[in-house]
Amino acid sequence: MKVTRVLPLILLLSFISYAQIPIGYYTSAENNADNNLKYALNQIIDNHTEFPYTSSSTDVWDILKQTDKDPNNSSNVILIYSGVSVNAAQEYSNGSGWTREHVWAKSRGNFDTDPGPGTDVHALRPLDNTTNGTRNNRGFDNCNDCSIVYDQWSNNTGSMLDNTAWSFEPRPIVKGDVARMIFYMAVRYEGYDAYPDLEVSETILPISDSSPFHGVLSTLIDWHRNDPVDAWEENRNDIIYNNYQNNRNPFIDYPELVEHLWGNQIGVAWQSSLSVNDFNQLNIVLYPNPVSNYLHVLGLNDKVLVEVFDVVGKKILSKQVDKHQNIIDVSKFNQGLYFFKITSKNKSITKQIVVL
Repeated sequence: MKVTRVLPLILLLSFISYAQIPIGYYTSAENNADNNLKYALNQIIDNHTEFPYTSSSTDVWDILKQTDKDPNNSSNVILIYSGVSVNAAQEYSNGSGWTREHVWAKSRGNFDTDPGPGTDVHALRPLDNTTNGTRNNRGFDNCNDCSIVYDQWSNNTGSMLDNTAWSFEPRPIVKGDVARMIFYMAVRYEGYDAYPDLEVSETILPISDSSPFHGVLSTLIDWHRNDPVDAWEENRNDIIYNNYQNNRNPFIDYPELVEHLWGNQIGVAWQSSLSVNDFNQLNIVLYPNPVSNYLHVLGLNDKVLVEVFDVVGKKILSKQVDKHQNIIDVSKFNQGLYFFKITSKNKSITKQIVVL
């Protein structure tokens, strides 16, 4: 199955959006640390509007068709663990279509597909049925005894399973996405309502264990750090908040919250005014946009690594640039939308560029 990459400019522009955090949304979490911070975040994002898993009214199928829409083909959705684009209207289609992946496996807490954790689209993504069965309820970790995961159309997904440990390793471009979805679930579902108290842990549970734990925490933190938030996640977050659930994933809006709850800032009170990465504030401009031949990277002080990914996560180019050598040739790229990830000293930003 191949993905069409030619994209009308009007569709591209309609897809491009940037995170719009409502003013005051996180105010009550300010100046809190540890469990107080976690509780404050829970109180902000709980009581969201819930939708049914399957219904003649708006359901999870309908929402995923919007949150995971292929910007190259508005009739398709993109599958999380492979990047393959499939017909959204097909839905399950007796196993020949796509299904809905519970990133936090629904058996880890036994919440099934009931409204609440079972239908929370912040942690649901489109997936093919074969990969869904392969992933099963495996924990997330870097594999040691690795096997390639193939989808139901025999595509190499870029994801791996471990033949020894009961774990799954997603393709690199979505490792951070997976981590932030797991972290969201661990904060949204704290056992204060009718739902289970979900917690991240260092343990890989066996297939038969229904305890409400998911791991591996240290690996998920690494994935979160090494695969920063991108425009795709920001777009999903805004759609879910504005159009459906009326709540947000805090770890997309403020990635450093992970450090305050589980990482290297435990015990340090969080302040949103201090949380914006200085690197993200650099006036880096990619010009022109749209572009057909040569892209200029302006506003650089140091040498940076520029990595270019297509919309399904395939790396197209990796190049170091600086203020003296700051031109990237895109003349051989196919028409479409690309993500330019700019990294300097382990800090990254992602910008979207339209190639004509």
